[in-house]
Amino acid sequence: MPRVRASNLRRVRLATWNVNSALSRLPRFLPWLDERAPDVVCLQETKLSDEAFAESFDAPLAERGYQVAHFGEGRWNGVALLSRVGLDDVVRGLPGEPRFPEPGSPAEARAVTATCGGLRVTSVYVPNGRTPEDPHYLYKLEWLAALRESVTDPATAVVAGDMNIAPTDDDLWDPAVFVAPPT
Repeated sequence: MPRVRASNLRRVRLATWNVNSALSRLPRFLPWLDERAPDVVCLQETKLSDEAFAESFDAPLAERGYQVAHFGEGRWNGVALLSRVGLDDVVRGLPGEPRFPEPGSPAEARAVTATCGGLRVTSVYVPNGRTPEDPHYLYKLEWLAALRESVTDPATAVVAGDMNIAPTDDDLWDPAVFVAPPT
């Protein structure tokens, strides 16, 4: 992909939303789009197959001027990019991404990337690492490494979504829930 000079980029209004089931958010989502009118929207946890997402969302999004790229599994995960400023060179998943629970398993629907208005935008739903002792933690670290490798030009890239990263207690809804009981 050719490099784009940051000075040549147009201004793009971008929003991200972990919808935690796109169908259940549909009654709120469409009015929100009408009110806020972002140029690019990154969605996570759509929890729909590509076919089900298209059936429910393609027509109302097209009416609003959005092109759509969705990567979904059906009942878990799922990410989407909606763009009114172009949607080119769509990539579902990450090059070289790890598979969980083992190599050869299907790729989880956790990343979709496209060029939107000159920006390379990736909507991500980063795996939850659970605890450092859990096999999901290593998977998460490997997945983040694949994400890092996929960003070829940081000057014109946006990675947005649900990072499942909470470095401080301020990032948690209730820090007490995450404190291990005394042994």
